[in-house]
Order: sequence, then C-alpha cells, then structure tokens
Amino acid sequence: MIGPVEIVTIAFPEDRFDGSILPELTRLVETGTISLVDAVIVRKDTDENVEIIELSEVTDDPDVTALSGLLARMDGLLSDEDAEIVVEALPPGGTAAILCFEHSWVVPLRDAIAANGGELLDTVRVPGTVVQEVLDAVGAEA
Repeated sequence: MIGPVEIVTIAFPEDRFDGSILPELTRLVETGTISLVDAVIVRKDTDENVEIIELSEVTDDPDVTALSGLLARMDGLLSDEDAEIVVEALPPGGTAAILCFEHSWVVPLRDAIAANGGELLDTVRVPGTVVQEVLDAVGAEA
C-alpha cells in the first residue's frame, strides 16, 4: 500500500534546470523521507513551442538522467494534461520539473497506527507561504 502522494512543480525561468537541486533530492530519497514515483520535465522555448519530456526518454542530458535514476518506480501518475496545466503558467524560455513523490516517512507510522487498531484518516498539506501569512496576521493582531 502506498503512502500519501504529493505533486510538486518546480519552475526554472530561462531554462536553468541545471541539476543543482539533485543533491538535496537524492538525500531525501536515500534517507527514506520520500520516494520519487513519477516525474516529467516541461520546456517552453522562446517561440512558445512546448516539449513534454518523460524521463525514460532522455539519455543525453546527465541532469535528467540523474533525476531518472532517483525514480523508485514509474507509476504513470502524471499525465500530459498535468504538464499542459504547468505550461500555461511557464514563461517563454522556461523549464519546469513536475515531481510526484510518496511521503515514505509516513508509511511506518501509518502501519503502527493500523497495528494498534487505528486508521490514518487524512493528511493535509498547507504551503509554507500560507502558514507564514497566518503567522504574520496573528503577529499583527497581537
């Protein structure tokens, strides 16, 4: 049974996807914090032509190949429709990585809860920017 899954989109203006995020992503995978279960690269050139790249199709880009090597499995959870939504917000000349990962760290906790007769009902992700806005508003009222 798979744990909670999250889709994260990382945009790089001016096609600056250069692999600099790979060491941290590798650390998260190697420590079991996350499992990368699907990923797609989307590029929009300056003429607004779009390229949707499945990682398994790329063999000549070492950064994309390294990202592909982090995939635990390719579940096909991301579709071209997901990529097309991202493309709309991507500036000309930009690149985005759409990463679908499992929160692997939750699985042992979920299993321990189930072993004791409980059930993990839900998980909710609140973006850090939203939390900061709330904290700022609460701080302003104090």
